[in-house]
Amino acid sequence: MSSTDREYPVAPPAPLKGRGAVTNIQGRYEKDERERVDDGWLHTSDSEEGGAPPLRTQVFEERAKSILTRNSSPDIPFTVSLNPYRGCEHGCIYCFARPTHSYLGLSPGLDFESRIYAKVNAPELLARELAKPNYEPEPIALGVNTDAYQPVERDLQLTRRVIQTLHDCGHPFAAITKSSLIERDIDLLAPMAERGQVMAAITVTTLDADIARTLEPRAATPSRRLRTIRTLAEVGIPVGVSIAPVIPFVTEPDLERVLEACAEAGASSASYIVLRLPWEVAPLFKDWLAAHFPDRADRVMSRVRDMRGGKDYDSNFSTRMKGEGLWADMLKQRFQKATKRLGLNARQRGILDMSEFRRPAKRVAMPSSPQLDLF
Repeated sequence: MSSTDREYPVAPPAPLKGRGAVTNIQGRYEKDERERVDDGWLHTSDSEEGGAPPLRTQVFEERAKSILTRNSSPDIPFTVSLNPYRGCEHGCIYCFARPTHSYLGLSPGLDFESRIYAKVNAPELLARELAKPNYEPEPIALGVNTDAYQPVERDLQLTRRVIQTLHDCGHPFAAITKSSLIERDIDLLAPMAERGQVMAAITVTTLDADIARTLEPRAATPSRRLRTIRTLAEVGIPVGVSIAPVIPFVTEPDLERVLEACAEAGASSASYIVLRLPWEVAPLFKDWLAAHFPDRADRVMSRVRDMRGGKDYDSNFSTRMKGEGLWADMLKQRFQKATKRLGLNARQRGILDMSEFRRPAKRVAMPSSPQLDLF
């Protein structure tokens, strides 16, 4: 039986400290399945609290051929996106981008959050794209696949350089993150906000720090994200909250409290997405449930299927973001009543201004490619 056929593991492995996935399942393109077995030679001194040895994050250089991705999905509010990194150290167990690591011959599990690929030529590729005579500006969504402000960004500053390019060219963009590192770039974001060229969204799934620690182990704590919303709002940057995903019986009871806390912090808009479990995300999430919430695992998955037409996941454009059926309708009503009461989404989000876009003056030279150190 393959990893995608089973419901829950017979004996769920112990979670690794600071990691979201509890397994490193094979990707859907792999023919061979490998399983870690303790043969008795594991020394306590080399492990975390006597369990598995610490899993280091490795960062690899990737020289991308292109940097702007376009989509035509009718349920996504943008057509152009930019992601400086592949893989994400935040380790969110629910991340819909996990299956993309299968294309690299790696696991969507622990590999996704510990083997990060940095597109080191992203800023130069962007500048070249903007300099093309036939380039037509439209808002760019930054970091929607993997977080552009994940921990490695502190050292590499690829996102910072991308934003610098957008700032210098007067090119509008929207950023979504669950990291407080976005505050570092306020010196670039605030002037763009004054010109109507930027908006931000902070993802807040729960206010429960204990749940967040297992759900999103290396992201900022819920309280820190609320402070980031306040900090951005105070300098005039339009900021919203994204409650994504809403997980039945885990984060779902927190829905109204999250909206209240974010509104109080200064958020002006809000959105939500129901838990999505495409491809390998489903078995990974079930392993996580078995390890952290065995008492409610069946209830969670039963409710998920209630909103997905009896399946773990339905990719239909009309329902994949919000679900369908009675429970999805109730969730929608709760969200709408809360946002109306709190004054969120009272005004339509402004259209980003593209009138001041100017192409880079000089042709951008591509840098050499020194190998990144692994750390």
